[in-house]
Amino acid sequence: MAEPVARPGTAAAILLRLGAAFTYPAFRNLWTAAFTSAAGTWMQRFAQQWLIFDLTGSAFYLGLDAFVGAVPLLLFTLIGGVTADRYDRRYLLMASQMLQMACALVLTLLVLFDAVHLGYILALSFVTGLAQAFGGPAFQSLIPALVPRHTLPNAVALNSIQFNLAQSIGPAIGGLVFTSLGLAACFGLNSVSFLVVIVVLALMQAQPANRERNKTVAEDLKGGLQYVGQGGALLALTILAITTTSLGLPLRAFLPVFAGDPETLSRMMTTLGTGAVTGALVVAWLGKFERMGLTLLQVLAAFGLLVATFASLPVGPWSYVLLFLAGNALLIVFSLTASLVQLTVPDELRGRVMSIYLTAFRGGLPLGSLVSGALTRYAPTETVVAVNAGLLVLVAAYFLVRSHGVREL
Repeated sequence: MAEPVARPGTAAAILLRLGAAFTYPAFRNLWTAAFTSAAGTWMQRFAQQWLIFDLTGSAFYLGLDAFVGAVPLLLFTLIGGVTADRYDRRYLLMASQMLQMACALVLTLLVLFDAVHLGYILALSFVTGLAQAFGGPAFQSLIPALVPRHTLPNAVALNSIQFNLAQSIGPAIGGLVFTSLGLAACFGLNSVSFLVVIVVLALMQAQPANRERNKTVAEDLKGGLQYVGQGGALLALTILAITTTSLGLPLRAFLPVFAGDPETLSRMMTTLGTGAVTGALVVAWLGKFERMGLTLLQVLAAFGLLVATFASLPVGPWSYVLLFLAGNALLIVFSLTASLVQLTVPDELRGRVMSIYLTAFRGGLPLGSLVSGALTRYAPTETVVAVNAGLLVLVAAYFLVRSHGVREL
């Protein structure tokens, strides 16, 4: 199919540059399905956060739920990466979606029959995280097979856009569904959303990668760890990922404390997600450019300053401006980090190396949420979030000075 003709500077040229990866049908279809599923997930996350806060009234249990839901990512994502390098990634993704759909359906029934209990919620969060531990590396490893290498940074940014556009729309829809139909409807609609991804993956005609299984799972895992552990920029990017998620993302878990009611929480989550979409659009427009690593570190420092300011001020109109800018900066950091990792890793190690990155990226959230949640018993939540953000600024400053290969990328 011939690409649309557009002169530089026209609206069509701008759209073509922003959505270059959308010209490939397989990526476009998977993006649409993943967006639908992610919107349902964020709708459930909004409802689940409020359900826990309503049951317990405690920031500690919000942090505990985030920890329990994400700790399988820390424990099993590396195995998921090895599995993604050895088996058909589409089937792994389909199994992951089916398991998450079952968890959402169970939670729907628990709420409908008034049998919900904090222990049940935590157990379902753990199983959902387990499914994501195997689905995440498979999804990340599948993206480079759907687009050419030169379009990969754009595809990574567009993938960030779909997730964070869903983060913006999902809670907003969740707020409407919650007030009109109740909590059970939020969980039920999420369970249905997984069907879209399952159907798209079943119909996808993707050529499977060549996979050698001469080595054991342990040997494959060791090879990936050794490659990343050699040091240099890839190891530094992995450290930055776990630092950002452990110190920066607890803000999301503790938003109910700042909000105080479901409507304000919905608006705050929507604002944070809208800012994230804007940040991902910036990266999609830029594509691959010089000094990506330096830009990453500068924006990371700005994100820390924005979060510290938000946590230090009383909630008001400025809070939404700060959340929007923080979401913008956070997604620029995430998109640039993921793009640099994808561009650095060889194809034969992609599943394993991406699983190591995802372990750091996602695994930092349960550790940070658990520690931060425990600290809220001894200090105000606002203080804990502000201190986390200050530490993040120091981390960015360290890599700006010492680099370890990141500043030169």
